[in-house]
Amino acid sequence: MMKHYIIPIFIPHLGCRHQCIFCNQQSITGRPTPVTARQVRTMIADRLAAFKQKRQVEVAFYGGSFTALPEAMQNELLAPATEARLQGHIQGIRLSTRPDCINEPIVNNLLERGVTVVELGVQSLDDTVLAAAARGHDCKSVAQAVTLLKKTSLRCGLQFMPGLPGEDWLSLLKTVQRALALSPDFVRIYPAVVIQGTPLAGLYQRGAYQPLSLPQATVRSAYMKLAFERRGIAVIRVGLQASAELDREGTVLAGPYHPAFGELVDAHIFYLMLAGFVEQGIAGCQEHLLIRHHPQDCSKVRGHYNNNIAGLQQAYNIAKITLQAEALVPRATLLFTCGGQDYLLNKNMINSI
Repeated sequence: MMKHYIIPIFIPHLGCRHQCIFCNQQSITGRPTPVTARQVRTMIADRLAAFKQKRQVEVAFYGGSFTALPEAMQNELLAPATEARLQGHIQGIRLSTRPDCINEPIVNNLLERGVTVVELGVQSLDDTVLAAAARGHDCKSVAQAVTLLKKTSLRCGLQFMPGLPGEDWLSLLKTVQRALALSPDFVRIYPAVVIQGTPLAGLYQRGAYQPLSLPQATVRSAYMKLAFERRGIAVIRVGLQASAELDREGTVLAGPYHPAFGELVDAHIFYLMLAGFVEQGIAGCQEHLLIRHHPQDCSKVRGHYNNNIAGLQQAYNIAKITLQAEALVPRATLLFTCGGQDYLLNKNMINSI
């Protein structure tokens, strides 16, 4: 398959009408000012010139609220990408925006400019949580935007942020069920972290907000990922993208930031598979359990610092566990052997989180 490559264009805070309590895009992107159309053209040309082989290329505008910009500015920034797509140099144009900044004229303009994907910063589908986060829109705005986008050729993605003030498990369940009903093409999951210079940082420092712990965020994100994937909705990212700026001391004040957060979530899902099988009480499992898996799933089966295997042995008193990588085993699937019998289990068969 041809490799997919994204040319990222960051426009921090450009077009934003609200100061959401969790947001400091300069700290996240490391870029204090937005780009110009000339810079967009240069970045696209430089990245394309560096390719040694043919790729599926997409230009993506991240940060800010793209469609909240004046239409002339939108078109000016999009022009280099539109031109590159018409010439066949790139195959897609992606942008992020707010759900309350989507209407029919805006969508028609995006289609005319060759945009292919629109991501909506939703964060939650609980109006109480949205109000506490100072989002400035409600769930109804999200439903209207998604409905409009799905009537077109544009692919629609939703971005969620578990762990915001006012959210509990009941609120999260409500968010997931409402999101499933909207049936987006894909989602991203970014657990809330406390970034310096944000209103959320002020709440945290006053003791008015407690972020999720890393284990709590891992469990909630795993639940969301399983729920979406079981309905055929791709989860294209879990956790903030690690960067030098985020890793700099003092940027993240608290919360479940981890440079390999997505790996932790996948490892937790595999632990659920492991524990779920053992709890069936199949004869012979306590003496020796052979677990075959796809080679690319090895680290996720073992868990961070081998925690999955060590935890499984300790929790269920298993004398010996042997892991064996086999290319014929499908991804996200485990083949157990104990007592001379084979048993197959994949993540869609997990009964509880």
